[in-house]
Amino acid sequence: MSNIAQPGEQAVRAPVTDFDPYLDSVLDDPYPHYEKLRELAPVFYLSRYNAFGLARHAEIDAVLRDPATFCSSAGVGLANFHTETPWRKPSIILEVDPPMHARTRKVVGGLLAPASINKLRPAFEREAELLVDRLLARGSFDAVHDLCEAYPLNVFADAVGIPAEGRDKYLLAYGDMVFNAFGPVNERFQACLAKAQSGAIEWIAEVCERKNLTPDGLGARLYQAADEGLLAPEEAPMLVRTLLSAGLDTTVFTLCNAIVSFARHPDQWALVHANPAMARQALEEVLRYESTFHSFYRTTTREVEVAGVPMGPEQKVCVFIGSANRDPRRWGETANRFDVTRRASGNMAFGTGIHGCAGQMIARLEGEIVLTALARRVKSFRLEGRPVMHYNNSVRGYKSMPVSIIAA
Repeated sequence: MSNIAQPGEQAVRAPVTDFDPYLDSVLDDPYPHYEKLRELAPVFYLSRYNAFGLARHAEIDAVLRDPATFCSSAGVGLANFHTETPWRKPSIILEVDPPMHARTRKVVGGLLAPASINKLRPAFEREAELLVDRLLARGSFDAVHDLCEAYPLNVFADAVGIPAEGRDKYLLAYGDMVFNAFGPVNERFQACLAKAQSGAIEWIAEVCERKNLTPDGLGARLYQAADEGLLAPEEAPMLVRTLLSAGLDTTVFTLCNAIVSFARHPDQWALVHANPAMARQALEEVLRYESTFHSFYRTTTREVEVAGVPMGPEQKVCVFIGSANRDPRRWGETANRFDVTRRASGNMAFGTGIHGCAGQMIARLEGEIVLTALARRVKSFRLEGRPVMHYNNSVRGYKSMPVSIIAA
């Protein structure tokens, strides 16, 4: 590490580190690494990736709330779509700047606003109760496959209106590719892309066509918006795909992180079990303590200083969301403690500002409903083996988690 370095032609007036956030060993337990980054400086330089990095809550919040200076149109991943040919088509909601962003976001935002998605609550609650019935009858199961994936693959995919056939095989593979793409083109991403190209990409394109969607689902409503002139005709299927990536994997990983947190902190589950009305508050603490997103990028549009560090235009800036949500400068000396009585509003698990995750409200709705159903009927969780991490460049969850439960 040095205080001034010369990567390429640009002098960097910030501590330089060769830290690699995408290593398996880091993803297994990133929090000690985040602590070191926070203590290193408000702004540092990731020499492996020629990008500035931010790990403290205040600086990340400021950057994400200034889209005019730190844009998304250059891609929210490491690649800069302004200075290199995009290898993929940028998202028309996540990777665009105002005013175009406001137009597409207004349509999707209205579709996923609380008033809209709360209409789904009765059906979601019924399915959660049926799922808990089945899990209690079994007693032990893989929490990832049988709970965290099973629930959103059923209720959310039904809400969008896509066919049932192929969901288990292709939906999660597609989402995995989308979120891996926010990081470097490493072996993890290449393997994920190859898997998606073996059927998932083609399947997604087909099921997002209007003729294959149920007439009353969220996907069909996007086509209706195009009929009304609120979207271009070609934008409707693109936004259906955005729904499937924004609203599915985020929920799966949020549920994974909830189950593992409560299994490891039975005293906290006891509080929720005693008062199921705490489920939403407890979910916010899960999102803070074990963030769904861990990192993504913004790109500078002009010369700017962050915490006294100058950055030139077209400079990639990595924001470590998982670190911000454990920053004691924001959360106090108990930042590393899982505490469902904490008021965890203000966590940035799904980002913040105009580009906050479009699917976060439906992810929160599903998480609240599942935790409430479990709290009413499950006394305790127990891990029956070590959870197996699902490695992804941007989001953090698990691919296997053997558990047993005891009925209340």
